[in-house]
Amino acid sequence: MRPDYADPVPMDDLPDLTTYDGVLFDLDGVLTPTADVHMHAWQAMFSELFAQWNIEPPYTEDDYYLYVDGKKRYDGVATLLRSRDVEVPWGDPSDPVTADTVCGIGNRKNIVFETILRSEGIAPYPGSLALVDRLQAAGVPIGVVSSSKNAREVLTVAGLLDRFPVIVDGVVAEREALPSKPAPDMFARAAVLLGVDPARSAAIEDAHSGVQSASAAGYGLVVGVDRGAGADTLRALGADVVVDDLGVFVPQSA
Repeated sequence: MRPDYADPVPMDDLPDLTTYDGVLFDLDGVLTPTADVHMHAWQAMFSELFAQWNIEPPYTEDDYYLYVDGKKRYDGVATLLRSRDVEVPWGDPSDPVTADTVCGIGNRKNIVFETILRSEGIAPYPGSLALVDRLQAAGVPIGVVSSSKNAREVLTVAGLLDRFPVIVDGVVAEREALPSKPAPDMFARAAVLLGVDPARSAAIEDAHSGVQSASAAGYGLVVGVDRGAGADTLRALGADVVVDDLGVFVPQSA
């Protein structure tokens, strides 16, 4: 039976992630602070679009967590617009940024994201990197499950690409027709590719949809990282334990 942790979690009561068959990490907001870059890119793009189209109410940070965070880019666009009773054609991923389609709008956001990433770079959270080091030293298989099509570029810029033999990202999801989080498919597929049983593995997520996805995929432990999504909400959606930083899973003597 899964443990029911309260907040705050005593350090001695934290699960030892090296005892699990495998550990699957989300990327943005878990391994790297790119969630902040995504959030700002969505804010800039949607604020401009809402003003141009006279859409009310205005875009807010809550919209990011409710409709966009953790989802594949185009699904996020469609879900957010639908929350305002706005429907546009889906279009095609090759649509130019000027196209008033779901894909065109999503491509606008991606231009902003890529510009920030390439100009400013990105570094992994120190606590997350320490946990990756600990798991690799213990021989625990690890992988990445990210809805972003930019996952490999982010991992490359952060110097993490060679750490993860399995990466199920937005590109893989599109190629294999895997539904977006909160559906369980992406986490389920990653477990198969990593060769581990989800019931004996751990998943680490910071997004509402990601926690739901990992929980629905049957992971034995779902760790929520609260970077702003709300600890209580993450628990309610399926997180077994919620922490502020993954460094808490690395003993000081490690």
